[in-house]
Amino acid sequence: MPTPEPDHAFAAGILLLAVLVVVGAGHAATESEADALLAWKASLDEPTPTTMSSWNKTAPVCSWLGVSCNAAGLVESLRLRGLDLGGTLNELNATALPALTTLDLNGNNFVGAIPASLSRLRSLAELDLGSNGFNGSIPPQLGGLSSLVGLRLYNNNLVGDIPHQLTMLPRIVHFDLGANFLTNPKDYLRFSPMPTVTFMSLYLNYLTGSFPEFILESSDVTYLDLSQNNVSGPIPYSLPEKLPNLKYLNLSVNAFSGQIPASLSKLGNLQDLRIVANNLTGGIPDFLGSMSQLRVLELGSNLLGGAIPSVLGQLQMLQRLDLKSNGLVSTIPPQLGNLGNLSFMDLSMNQLTGVMPPAFAGMHKMREFGMSSNKLTGQIPPSLFTSWPELIVFTAFGNSFTGKIPSELGKATKLDILYLFSNNLTGSIPVELGELVSLSQLDLSVNWLTGPIPSSLGKLTRLRRLALFFNLLTGTIPPEIGNMTALEVLDVNTNHLEGELPTTITSLRNLQYLALFDNNFSGPVPPDLGKGLSLTDASFANNSFSGELPQMLCDGLMLQSFTANHNNFSGQLPPCLKNCTVLVRVRLDQNQFTGDISEVFGVHPSLDFLDVSGNQLTGQLSHDWSQCTYLTILSINNNHLSGNIPAALCGLTSLQLLDLSNNHFIGELPSCWWKLKALVFMDVSSNIFWGKFPASTSLDEFPLQSLHLGNNSFSGDFPSVIETCCRKLITLDLGNNMFFGSIPTWIGASVPLLRVLSLPSNSFSGVVPSEISQLSNLQVLDMSNNNFTGFIPVESSERHDVVQLSRISIFSRRTEPPNNRSPLNEYRDRVNIFWKGREQTFQKTIELMTGIDLSSNLLAGDIPEELTYLQGLRFLNLSRNHLSGNIPASIGSLELLEFLDLSWNELSGAIPPSISNLPYLGMLNLSNNHLTGTIPTGSQLQTLVDPSIYGNNLGLCGFPLSTHCLDERSQDHRRPGSDVGLCYSVILGVVFGFWLWFGALFFLEPWRVSFSHFLDKLCKASSICTNDKCIEHMEPRITMLQFSTLLKHRLNPAPGRPVPVDVWPEEAAATQARSASNREKAATAVRSLRASQCSRRRGRGC
Repeated sequence: MPTPEPDHAFAAGILLLAVLVVVGAGHAATESEADALLAWKASLDEPTPTTMSSWNKTAPVCSWLGVSCNAAGLVESLRLRGLDLGGTLNELNATALPALTTLDLNGNNFVGAIPASLSRLRSLAELDLGSNGFNGSIPPQLGGLSSLVGLRLYNNNLVGDIPHQLTMLPRIVHFDLGANFLTNPKDYLRFSPMPTVTFMSLYLNYLTGSFPEFILESSDVTYLDLSQNNVSGPIPYSLPEKLPNLKYLNLSVNAFSGQIPASLSKLGNLQDLRIVANNLTGGIPDFLGSMSQLRVLELGSNLLGGAIPSVLGQLQMLQRLDLKSNGLVSTIPPQLGNLGNLSFMDLSMNQLTGVMPPAFAGMHKMREFGMSSNKLTGQIPPSLFTSWPELIVFTAFGNSFTGKIPSELGKATKLDILYLFSNNLTGSIPVELGELVSLSQLDLSVNWLTGPIPSSLGKLTRLRRLALFFNLLTGTIPPEIGNMTALEVLDVNTNHLEGELPTTITSLRNLQYLALFDNNFSGPVPPDLGKGLSLTDASFANNSFSGELPQMLCDGLMLQSFTANHNNFSGQLPPCLKNCTVLVRVRLDQNQFTGDISEVFGVHPSLDFLDVSGNQLTGQLSHDWSQCTYLTILSINNNHLSGNIPAALCGLTSLQLLDLSNNHFIGELPSCWWKLKALVFMDVSSNIFWGKFPASTSLDEFPLQSLHLGNNSFSGDFPSVIETCCRKLITLDLGNNMFFGSIPTWIGASVPLLRVLSLPSNSFSGVVPSEISQLSNLQVLDMSNNNFTGFIPVESSERHDVVQLSRISIFSRRTEPPNNRSPLNEYRDRVNIFWKGREQTFQKTIELMTGIDLSSNLLAGDIPEELTYLQGLRFLNLSRNHLSGNIPASIGSLELLEFLDLSWNELSGAIPPSISNLPYLGMLNLSNNHLTGTIPTGSQLQTLVDPSIYGNNLGLCGFPLSTHCLDERSQDHRRPGSDVGLCYSVILGVVFGFWLWFGALFFLEPWRVSFSHFLDKLCKASSICTNDKCIEHMEPRITMLQFSTLLKHRLNPAPGRPVPVDVWPEEAAATQARSASNREKAATAVRSLRASQCSRRRGRGC
């Protein structure tokens, strides 16, 4: 047979030709791929990273960074993860890469839309465009990538519906569209089950409605993340049946409601269950304790209640337990101490009670522990800190823990965060805390800690935040604090710290927040404080610091909040303030700063709050302040500023409080001030302003609540602009000006919320308008020292021309009036009241003041009894008018009254006894009237010992006057009913005495003879001797009527008056025995009388 060698040679030739063709084709394809990739590189943002330098024509494409080729030399994989590339995918030619199976551009800066042309990559199995800036919608054409196994588009800016075509990917296993702006489709019915998917993540999108059905049909899912959407309704009961292989289930931050379904117990493989921040109700189910594979259980921030099940202590594999922010009300089960693998536990923000179980020491792997904001009591177990060597976070703030801070804390040397604030911890700060060298945040504030700040804290060189405020710490700040060079926040406010600041504090080069306010610090602040720092907040307020402020305090020009109010600082303000353009809040009030205010402050466009009141600053207001367009508080009162108010200030349209009072400003107010549309509080009192108050014809309603114009020289009628602008006005002070005319009748309807109406010391006249009765909230009415006429206005059904004061509810109310605090948090309104003899300013206690002052006017008539119905009054001053009549008998009804002045009127009658019923009366003046009678006595009146308060009332007597009342003693000892007994005694005495005298004359002859001789000699007498002197009479005759009258006065003197002795002084001896039954005593008395008469006549007729 012939050999087949020629055939073999032919076959070999054909095979060699095929190889050459394939190799040639592969080489051509590689060149086209290289060209396509280089063209795409050229479209990227410049400069491209140096790592892309290998992408050039001289190097084989398969050697380029991130490029892999298959056996045929075709580009198979493009992995450019995290190279900081930027640009779009628009120039990437997908058709030139037919063999590409992997495209990984994760973690770059690509933008623009995902091109639909990527669907031409028919071999693509992995597409990862995550963590870029792609936007637009997901192209539905990607659903045609039939080889795709992994699709990762998470963490972009993709919008629109999720294309239903993506659910048709037949081989898809990893499906991640999380962290975009995707919405659920209008109809899930077009979605197909995805039976091959094991990983599905749609977290952080805008999905709404109920649980998506297509997910439940994806039966092989083991990882499901729907967190941070707005999916609502109950968790499907069928979920464990439909997705039996779940190991990871995250439904957190949605709107799921109802109870945790019991069917979840069927998920025997579940390792991670997270349902945080939903609306779940009911209790924590016990079946969770039987899910032995659980490693993570997070149910925090729901509406769960009841107890923490003790069976949770059976989850031996549990590493993370989060039950925070629910309504759990039980004690903490000690069985949780059996969770030996637990490294994270947060039970904060519940209502847990009892103590912290010492059994927690069994959780030896604990790293992060949170028990804050509960109702736990007792001591913090010291054993925890010796049993948790890996502890890095311990937060137990907002409870009622007592006792000392355990010194064992010093053993937890890996601790990074320690928060024990807002408890009832006592004792000193343990020096052992200085051993926590890894600590970055330490907050022990709002406790009852005492003693000094330990110098050992200086070892905490990594500490960034130290908060010890609101304690009872004493001593000084230790100089070792300068070693804490990482410190950014130092807050020791509201303690009892004292002494000078250590100079080492200037070593804290990273310090940003310094709060020293409300202590007893003294001396100067270290002059280098702030130098080279970037301080953002510094507060020295409410101490006793002195000297000048550090001139470099705002050296870093980052200072935003600076408060040094209520100290003894003096000298010039730091010049760096002028250049600190980021200032937001400045309080330097109540010091002794000097200098020109215009040279201290410049243009601060972010400034919101400026208070430099109570200093010695001079100069004028700068026009530059108009550029502080965010300024809401401007308080510069009680300085020495002068000049006019610049109209530029009218540009401060955000201003809510303007206080220019007690300065030397002059001129007229700018007419444009009504442009301050946000103004709530305005005080320009105690300056030298003049002219009429500015008006406007076109005003929107203002938010103005308080307007103080007092102690100036304003003139003209009552400001008419108030009628149209100020319905929210609460305080109106026009006192001590030159206003004149009558009070307008619109006042009741136009300012219905008014509480303080102060008009003293002007020239107002006329009657008080009845419309004031419409001011039902009126608290203080001061119209003193004007020219008002007429009667005191009271409520009367017969008179309609008077104010019905009893309609003003606060006057009539016996409870405290509502809080009149300004909406500006740190400012209360104030009012000047003539109180107890002098003008006083009430601010913090203004809510307690209610009263009326109508003194120094021309009011006449009676004091109406209706005034005594106003039981809320604390002061009433009607002095220096022309009031007449009696003081109302019911004056004692004003039980809260502390100050009553009715002096310098024409009042008459007695002082009502009810005035002694005023238990709080501290000052009373009834002088210079026509009052009569006895001054009442009473417990409170006995403390008013100054007699001048009743002076110039000629008819008054009794304490404290030196004039004693005639019946004072008898009235003091008289008992009830004694007047009737006295009357009967007098009648019986007269009757008995008459019959005794008549019987003696009728039955005893010697008495009759003696009495006859007495009458004869009396009738014959030619003179009457008085005071041992005899006066002769031409006709010494005394009629029987005269005698009986004389005898009546001598023998029966008026009660309480002595027997007259001007004519017959010795006859008193006889009258003392007129009722005696002994005859001898009567005879002796007559003989004694006759002997006395003879002696006086010096023997004549004897």
